[in-house]
Amino acid sequence: MQMPATLRDPCTLPRAAAPLMQQSLTEVREQLASLVENGLLLASERDRDKLLRHILMAGKRICNADAATLYLKTEGGGLRFALRSRSDHLPSVEIPLIDPHTGRPDERHVCTNVALNNKSVFIDDVYTESRFDLSGTRHFDLETGYRTVSMLAVPMAPRGGEVIGVLQFINATDRQSGQVVAFSRQDTSFVEALAAQAAVALENHHLMAAQNELIDAMVRILAGAIDAKSAHTGGHCERVPQLAMMLAEEACGVDSGPLADFRFASADEWREFRIGAWLHDCGKITTPEHIVEKATKLEVIHNRIHEVRLRFEILRRDAEIARLQARLDGVDAAVADAAFAASVRELEDDFAFVAGCNIGGETLAASAVERLHAIAGRTWLRHFDDRLGLSNEELSRVSLLPPAPLPAQERLLADKPHHLIPRPASPGLDPAYGFRMKVPEHLYNQGELYNLCVSRGTLTAEDRYKINEHIMQTIVMLEQLPLPKNLRRVPEYAGTHHETLSGSGYPRGLGQEDLSVPARIMAIADIFEALTACDRPYKKAKTLSESIAILAHLKQIGHIDPDLFDLFLSTGLYRRYGERYLKPEQMDDVDVAAFIGNTGKRA
Repeated sequence: MQMPATLRDPCTLPRAAAPLMQQSLTEVREQLASLVENGLLLASERDRDKLLRHILMAGKRICNADAATLYLKTEGGGLRFALRSRSDHLPSVEIPLIDPHTGRPDERHVCTNVALNNKSVFIDDVYTESRFDLSGTRHFDLETGYRTVSMLAVPMAPRGGEVIGVLQFINATDRQSGQVVAFSRQDTSFVEALAAQAAVALENHHLMAAQNELIDAMVRILAGAIDAKSAHTGGHCERVPQLAMMLAEEACGVDSGPLADFRFASADEWREFRIGAWLHDCGKITTPEHIVEKATKLEVIHNRIHEVRLRFEILRRDAEIARLQARLDGVDAAVADAAFAASVRELEDDFAFVAGCNIGGETLAASAVERLHAIAGRTWLRHFDDRLGLSNEELSRVSLLPPAPLPAQERLLADKPHHLIPRPASPGLDPAYGFRMKVPEHLYNQGELYNLCVSRGTLTAEDRYKINEHIMQTIVMLEQLPLPKNLRRVPEYAGTHHETLSGSGYPRGLGQEDLSVPARIMAIADIFEALTACDRPYKKAKTLSESIAILAHLKQIGHIDPDLFDLFLSTGLYRRYGERYLKPEQMDDVDVAAFIGNTGKRA
């Protein structure tokens, strides 16, 4: 079989033809090299707009076309203009692949014919072409004075796959004479190879984008679920990322001082930080709502002050019975009534005191603790079996103690063995994680006197650990995920917002040398959101000035980054955030100048 003239050995050709053959081989080698280079670039390019432009311009260069257009298939079943080589203005019209009137494939246009049949189309002369409707091209020529001659349209489809787009080229130009010529079959074969490469690259890009969208959506759903667990903390997992991103953007714009070298260099790094911020409290999904929302000291699933009140009711009734019995025994009515009234006043006063202690305050004095113990020493008689109606788990906690014979004498306020809930095994206790938090012996201590004697707030040491444990659970959960390389720092960003520069934070007690700028940003965002949040049952939302004063104190004692705090103030970011999320009554004036300056411990 005779070799095509364009590929014969130039040594076997006539002397006049050899230079032309050598030139053709050179062009082929250049096109092959370009094709290989394009394949590598297409595989590595992650910016979609750059990818589309590279595809279009590489095809235009390979076939030496004067102009080019790229169409992409839409979800609606049509083609849309994605890119043009000569203009950034793109028609918004979508070209349907199915005729809306007949319901049949519409092959009148070159691009739709190529998309429907997955085959390239050559047109040597637009003005003699009769297979397709080219009135739009001719009208364009009439308006602009341009002369369209040759046309080539190539489908973009992965091998054996569905067409996802069309490359269309106008006016092939002879590389020697510069004259407009028909598109050669040789150039077309290279363009078709490029189109196949491009289709695979675009398909991979679409798959990656879809995967990223899925991950981002799942992250937002998880954060929303955590907020939805408690109506009192709803929005925290949404507001913290917003504030963190705002502060990160300001930090990236700093060009002098300690923050000058901080930058998120790519979209991947921004996304990694954003996901870390969204997931910063994902461990809270393991925290029981009754601990998160514990508004009184005796609250578990319900507020047990009602149980205590009933015991006081019993004692009051006992006092009334004692009064009546005294009357029956011949005691003077005035004496019996006075004794009863004194008992009632004492019971009412003691219950009011216990109820007041149940509301967590700033401090509980030692004298108050002493009085609680005195009140707890009073007794009442129980006549019913206290093991009836218990769950299996509750029965297992009381089974080691013999039941008391009835009627049983009970303390008015009690710390009983079954109030101690044992701590189960937990991955967070594995020393490999490096957590340095003091772990209470028991999971919970529901003792009544023990809880009422909490000195500050409503949480016991066990409750506080359970809440703080969420950050441990966050780290355990995220470090178990097979995160891709571009998300490897998500656990760091999500798991360090309770650490401090002084090393006094938790769960690992990290110091300033261990905390990156993004981690320090997260700490400020989390604290400021918590201070200003107006949806917490256990505290009143603080004003801007109060919140800034607290942050300034944390700066002074070396807990938060002083440069980021100063930036937070100097850029007015605190106020921009407040205008978006705070109530009008929280938006008071802040003396920024009083807080900015080198007054904190620098990192």
